[in-house]
Amino acid sequence: MKFTKNGSRATMNGPADWFTGKVLVDNVKSPDEQSAVGAGHVRFTPGARTAWHTHPQGQLLYVTDGEGRVATRDGVKVIRPGDSIFIKPGDEHWHGAAPDHFMAHVAIAPADEDGNVADWGEHVTDEEYNVKVEEA
Repeated sequence: MKFTKNGSRATMNGPADWFTGKVLVDNVKSPDEQSAVGAGHVRFTPGARTAWHTHPQGQLLYVTDGEGRVATRDGVKVIRPGDSIFIKPGDEHWHGAAPDHFMAHVAIAPADEDGNVADWGEHVTDEEYNVKVEEA
């Protein structure tokens, strides 16, 4: 058993290369020799979002707070507390807060054989972010 004490890892600002807007990340677990799984608790301020990205082994999002959006190139859906979203390996997507709400989720993604959990692309434009949103 490996136990990590609450408060032993500082909250970090989400890197500007990966996010638009103010995003705070608490690393829950990094892939290591015990498990390839990486997990983080990610908090988005209103309008903040990830860049387009993929995950070589897929990703699970579990929304804990607020209202957000998750999108593929085919459209944008509303996400709310208690929603679970599985993104298949290699599916290009983004996720973030609604324009007028905070949103937080736990993101879980296993690393590939090279230790990579995500491949980051270009930032989501305001036009892409502001398209018509559908209920999930």
